Amino acid sequence: METYVDAIGEDTAATTTTETDTNKNKKKLKVMVAIDESKNSFDALEWAVDHLRVVISAEPETGQEGGLLTLVHVHPTYLQYIYPSGGTASAVYATDSVPEPMRKAREESTTNLFTRALEICRGKMVKTETMILEGDPKEMICQAVEQTHVDLLVVGSRGLGMIKRAFLGSVSDYCAQHAKCPILIVRPSLGKSK
Repeated sequence: METYVDAIGEDTAATTTTETDTNKNKKKLKVMVAIDESKNSFDALEWAVDHLRVVISAEPETGQEGGLLTLVHVHPTYLQYIYPSGGTASAVYATDSVPEPMRKAREESTTNLFTRALEICRGKMVKTETMILEGDPKEMICQAVEQTHVDLLVVGSRGLGMIKRAFLGSVSDYCAQHAKCPILIVRPSLGKSK
């Protein structure tokens, strides 16, 4: 048996361990990945599954439970406006109900999105749940983080320049400032780890 001083400065006893013993004792994390139809969000998902595999995947040979990967997708609120044909230039808010054809198309798109994402997760034996929310994506992602008490939020970056980001806003920038957990922003060029 060896005695060593850990990072806090306390003496602790440790036995020589193998790599599998070390991995077995690692804390399993709850990780949330925000996805949409963009390539960058799937790059972020692949990065998370590849690099965080030790802390989110199950290990059936040892019987150890895995962490949990939550895939969150946010539908922006649909607002319909009526534009009068007269001399006024302002629009009148009509309703927030989504027309049936648009609702069906959105459901189909979301199903395809999650099917593609779940295939990536299944290949790495990652326990995954999905969450569909409606509203402003940046605010809803931060709310979901707070409500589900995740350990890490992973989002993709669109790679906007400073000027565009200032005018258009950025989900990743907003989440970095407002999420109640650590956040990892995966740049487009870092998504593939091959």
